[in-house]
Amino acid sequence: MRRSVKHTLIVGAVVVGGLLLGSAAQNNTYNLGKNIEILVNLFRNLNLFYVDGVEPDKLMDAAAEGMTKVLDPYTTYLSAEKMEEFSTMTTGKYGGVGSMIRQRGEWVDFIEPYKGSPADKAGIRPDDRIVEIEGKDAKGMTSQKVSDLLRGDPGSTVRLKVKKFPGEEVVELRIKRERITIPSIPYYGMVADSVGYIIHNDFTEDCSTALLNAYRDLEAQGMKALVLDYRGNGGGLLQEAVKILSMFVPKGTEVVSMRSTKSAKENRTFKTENEPVSLDMPMVVLTNSGSASAAEIVAGALQDTDRAVIVGQRTFGKGLVQSTYPLGYDAYAKITTAKYYLPSGRCVQAIDYAHRNDDGSVASVPDSLVQEFKTLGGRKVYDGGGVVPDVKLDPQYISTFAYVVYGMGHIDDFLTDYCRRHYDDLVVEPQKYHFDQAAYEEFIEFMKDKDVPWESEAELRWKEFKKAAEKERWGESIDTPLAQIDDLFANTTEDNLRLYQREISDMIEEQIVSRYCFNEGGIHHTIPIDTELAKAVEILQNKPLYTEIVTSRDTERK
Repeated sequence: MRRSVKHTLIVGAVVVGGLLLGSAAQNNTYNLGKNIEILVNLFRNLNLFYVDGVEPDKLMDAAAEGMTKVLDPYTTYLSAEKMEEFSTMTTGKYGGVGSMIRQRGEWVDFIEPYKGSPADKAGIRPDDRIVEIEGKDAKGMTSQKVSDLLRGDPGSTVRLKVKKFPGEEVVELRIKRERITIPSIPYYGMVADSVGYIIHNDFTEDCSTALLNAYRDLEAQGMKALVLDYRGNGGGLLQEAVKILSMFVPKGTEVVSMRSTKSAKENRTFKTENEPVSLDMPMVVLTNSGSASAAEIVAGALQDTDRAVIVGQRTFGKGLVQSTYPLGYDAYAKITTAKYYLPSGRCVQAIDYAHRNDDGSVASVPDSLVQEFKTLGGRKVYDGGGVVPDVKLDPQYISTFAYVVYGMGHIDDFLTDYCRRHYDDLVVEPQKYHFDQAAYEEFIEFMKDKDVPWESEAELRWKEFKKAAEKERWGESIDTPLAQIDDLFANTTEDNLRLYQREISDMIEEQIVSRYCFNEGGIHHTIPIDTELAKAVEILQNKPLYTEIVTSRDTERK
């Protein structure tokens, strides 16, 4: 009886507390409980009564996707199966043989062994074909299936039969798996007199150590100025960004903060904890629209502290913080819990997911809401989406036609054929190799029976104009000029291959060099034609210009 009274008192207290919190809190609690019950009942009834069999795991994936898609792209459900992929993304490490693979018809081929990996040490080369794996015929296996079989605990072995390119010889291999680390620093070197260059691809575990090692090596080679390349770096671990910033700003400097409107425990300020390696070495950071999250934190903090010149294009604008929470059975929820803020107080988030349009779409921060902030030295910088470079450059134009040809696998298929035919006479050196006109004619011949479904932006706009003209009844008076312009757009695939030869040739050259000289060689090959890198070097070699930018130049508002 006493327990019943006590229970009644507790329930009463909770009810009174709920009343004090207000009707909004009551409604939220009630709606949460109500919808959880509805969801459980839906699962049960689908399982009991749906006309065909259902798979609970697939239902869960679909339900989670439906719930999270109305929030933001970064809040997701991670099933136990997806957690391995998530772990690889955050650590950059996995157990395996260390090579990229690609499906070609019914077979899976190695296309890019990592330098020094078990695959490389076993003699695996691009276009070697997997014909048997762990005693199973590999014909018909998907690339995902082969990838799953190639991966495993470091120290274990995988048995393969491989048809060696370019002939028909089949060899049996037993490759010992290792802990494969995907390099976060795929390339570094000297690119001009006393100017060092480091490409940083992602923010996985210990990437700051890799960057420090690259820095020390370049310093020993006589580096007096540095270009940090964050183009295409989609971010990763915040802690690694803070460690990298520790290399270049005074110890104890605030470099980023997190703020939440819901949970005070998510509010944190991050300061550098280590002594810097350099406080005065001139630096340029290269950015583009693919630079996001932790890459924006490093670029933005270096800009806010007037420590580096940012060159390139506006960054992506991802200022949202994600945390993971266990859900049981090795599943997790990755949930956006706060926003990042740079030292000046600005947030780089570009899209307001909290306020959607009636059709469910989201919009960028309007210009009227963009706010002005100041760097440490008083320069004007702005929020509203991404980090605006101190020196803005137009992105190098590459036609969508070239991207479509590459994306459809035509270049890769051609290279397999081309390298087979020229296997004995093809000599590739990273900075000397040139895919000449005769070789390009071979590519055009290879593409003669290939369909490339593509329309240029100009052609799409032209079609819109013709529809508008027809709707407005311009009549037969313009039929002749319309037909003449139609003829201009009647390009064949060969016409487009010749029109965009420079971009396609550059892609082919880089792919060939990467095949013969690893990814590092491919990067080395592109350095002389990288106009944005050349601009960075030019700024670093012009001390008055560099000083003017970091001391007095404001960024553009948009």
